Parts: sequence; C-alpha cells; structure tokens
Amino acid sequence: MQWLGKTNEPAARDDWNVMDAKIEKRAKHYRSRLIKESDLETITTLPPKEMRQTIERLVYRMIEEERAIIPRQEMEALVKQIINESVGYGPLEALLKEDSITEIMVNGPKEIYIEQQGKLMKSDVRFKDEQHIRHIIDRIIAPIGRRIDESSPMVDARLHDGSRVNAVIPPISLNGPILSIRKFNKNPFTHEDLIGFGTYTEEISEFLQAVVKAKCNILVSGGTGSGKTTLLNVLSGSIPYGERVVIIEDMAELKFEHDNLVRMEARPQNMEGKGEINIRALVRNALRMRPDRIIVGEVRGSEAIDMLQAMNTGHEGSLTTVHANSPKDALGRLEAMVIMSGLSLTVDVVRQYFVGALDLIVQSERLPDGKRKLVSIAEVTEENGRIEMKDIFKFVRQGTDEYGRIKGSFIATGYVPKVYEKMKSYGIDIPETIFQEGVLL
Repeated sequence: MQWLGKTNEPAARDDWNVMDAKIEKRAKHYRSRLIKESDLETITTLPPKEMRQTIERLVYRMIEEERAIIPRQEMEALVKQIINESVGYGPLEALLKEDSITEIMVNGPKEIYIEQQGKLMKSDVRFKDEQHIRHIIDRIIAPIGRRIDESSPMVDARLHDGSRVNAVIPPISLNGPILSIRKFNKNPFTHEDLIGFGTYTEEISEFLQAVVKAKCNILVSGGTGSGKTTLLNVLSGSIPYGERVVIIEDMAELKFEHDNLVRMEARPQNMEGKGEINIRALVRNALRMRPDRIIVGEVRGSEAIDMLQAMNTGHEGSLTTVHANSPKDALGRLEAMVIMSGLSLTVDVVRQYFVGALDLIVQSERLPDGKRKLVSIAEVTEENGRIEMKDIFKFVRQGTDEYGRIKGSFIATGYVPKVYEKMKSYGIDIPETIFQEGVLL
C-alpha cells in the first residue's frame, strides 16, 4: 500500500460516462471495424503510448474513409472512448490516472469505490453492466497470460505500471464480477516523503537508514493497507551500492535504484495445472546466486523457514514483510509458517531461528484517520532462554483533534539496542542520546 502525497478532490466522471446515445453508437461501430480490420492482439503488445497512438491513427483514418462529419469536441470524446474500450480500461481510466487515488474497488456496475487520503468513498464512475466489468478484467489479464473462468474464478495480476489487481467472478462471487486495484505509485516514495507525510520523524529515518546500511535483518509487519510494501521499498533504497541484491516477489512491486539487482517473480499454475514456481523455490534458488542481500516482498507460507535460514547463514541485511498487527503477532505468524512447512522442528528450535535471524521488527499501521504510521521499532532479543521484543521507538497516541485526526508523538523508550554496536562497527555515527527515555522525536 502507498502513502498519499497529494490531496486532490475525487476524480470527476470521465467523458466516457456522459456520452450520449449517438456517440455511443458511433463508438460501437468503429470498435467493430477495429476488431475486424486490424490486428488488435499485436497492437496490445505495444508500449502503452505507442499502442494508443496506433489506435488513434486507425480510428481517424476510418472516419476519413467514411467522410463522416463530426464536431471536434465530439471527435475527441469518441476517439477517447474507443481507445479506452479497445486497449484501455474503460470507465476506470480516469481513476487510474488520478494520482491521489490509491485503491479502486469495483463491487458491481454501479458500485465503484475508491480510497483517497486513506478514506473510502463511492465514485460516480459506472460500468454498463456485469459483462462490461468482465470485458475490462479480460483486458487486464490477457497481456500477462492469465485466465479467469468458472474453473478458475480468481486471478491476481498487475497493470503495466505495477499496480496490483485482484479479480473474482461467479460462482465464487455471489454478486457478479468483483475487481480490486491497488495502484502503484509512478514515483517511488523516499524517506523525505514519509517524513513529510508524518509517517515517522527525521531521527527515526536516520536510524532506519543506519540499520539497513549496517546489515541488520529487518521484518516489516503490518495489517492490510498499512504501507508495508512502501516502507520495504524505502528501506531497500538505503542498501549501499556495490552489494548484490536479489528481490523475490509474488507480484513485482518493489522499485528502487540499484546497480547490481536481480528480480524474480513467482509464477502460478498454467491452464493444465502445471508450471507453478512458488516463493519458496525462488528463495532456495536465490541462495545459489551469490546474494549479499535477499529481499522477499512478503512471506506467507513455508518460505519463511528458508528466509530465516538465509538470514542465519551469512545473508545479513535481508528484508521482508509479514501480515500482522503487532511485533508479537508477527513472530507468532512466522512460527506457524515454519511449523507448517513440514519440517520436524520443535517450537524451541524454531524460536532459536528467530533470535539468530531477526534483528528488528518494524510495525506499520493505518490509523482510523487514514494516515499510515510507523508505530514501533522493536529489537528481537533473548532473555533467560525466552524471546523478548524490546521497543526502541514507538508512536504514542494522544487522542484526536476536532477534525478526527489522530494526535500523538514519537518517543524513545530508553532502550539502547544491541544493533547500536553493530552500527558503530560499520562506521555509522548516531548519537546515543537518540535512545534516551521519553525523548520526543
């Protein structure tokens, strides 16, 4: 999930939604000609800009051939609709182009919701009918070779800009085709952006950059939509150049500049139910690629044990995320994943893996006012044979203001983490006073 950097008003209904019957009829006519007279399958493989220019050129040529007299404004709206329906995403185009919208949820032809500024609201965009939604879903998944039908009624995909897409159709969905799009920010956020959004402070940013450079193993934890992926991307951007980084994702999202970067993406089953390559297989393969760092977009299953083993065997500075509502829950989820991996490991052995592998758990949360906050940074330690998590910094809520916005402060707990010595051994100089108890950051 992404933090919001703009505060625009909800996107207005696009021209597509206010077309009169005459333009709709013309659009249908030229779309039909396009399908019959051009190779749309080849056109859709072109880069987005070139693809649209090609469609536009073909439509204008058809209009000239028929010597149709169409007012300029009507012509522009007509061509726009044909492009959106032929190679674009129909009524969703306006929402996808609006940077301040971070998520689009289609519950039905007349129920399209958007997330903006962390808040959900109903959009005035509409589809014609359920078949129209299916058409757009097919448009999204066709270029990446995925399929959706009654035998396989759920699909995960991504748009060309990296935005995540999930679609569900009947019989799984009881109220028609359902589509969710989590938009990908064109310009990845930086530490400066997150400081500006109030996600954390300059002091915490300095600490986070230091622990990444000092090769601490970090687990980013948070609930759905809390900003885990954005935070992971920002942290990854602090990895020093010259180190070999291997990124493993279920659906490619991470985007940061690095000079020795290898990216791998999991692959689902094909139509015959074969060919699946899961995250665990990719993590194992990554170990043969001489990585300095391994970054896994999210651990969800048995790959957790391979990730922990990698962290324990010299691949320091590795990063990953997990769905959990607190650092304690994060360890609990990891423990369950490892136990379910099929290895005959006792709980005590699994917990020893945690101590040897994980240095820090960074907890992200979406607050009731829609803002994303880094609510705690905790160190994983062992005390008298027990795993302990010691908060280093945390966000303390202090109520809400008259507009419903959460008030609070970032404070240091007074605990000086063991990773502080590691940071110093890497020549990173951060004053120890940053850890003094009660210091407002």
